[in-house]
Amino acid sequence: QVQLVESGGGLVQPGGSLRLSCAASRNLFSISAMGWYRQAPGKQRELVARITSDNSTNYSDSVKGRFTISRGNAKNTILLQMNSLNAEDTAVYYCNARVGSETYGVHYWGKGTLVTVSS
Repeated sequence: QVQLVESGGGLVQPGGSLRLSCAASRNLFSISAMGWYRQAPGKQRELVARITSDNSTNYSDSVKGRFTISRGNAKNTILLQMNSLNAEDTAVYYCNARVGSETYGVHYWGKGTLVTVSS
């Protein structure tokens, strides 16, 4: 089992920045990949960014160049630095952890943190 707790969401003006944090209850070295997903009202949940156990990263086209996923200084933590936010980034952001392979692995989810971009 992996428990994930997100923090850092909130209200920000267009063009502003936020940093999300996800703390995992399990040593990150036992997790194959961690990532951030988001779900806007009326839309499907989508991948935002992912970091694998070998520190390779990938991003959705909509956030590439604006968002950065990284490992935090605190143990078992990953971060999502979000810059140049716009209204389309408004969503609930969920932390995800995958234990095992991409095909057969088990996914764990946090409860989500709301990000609202509005003036």
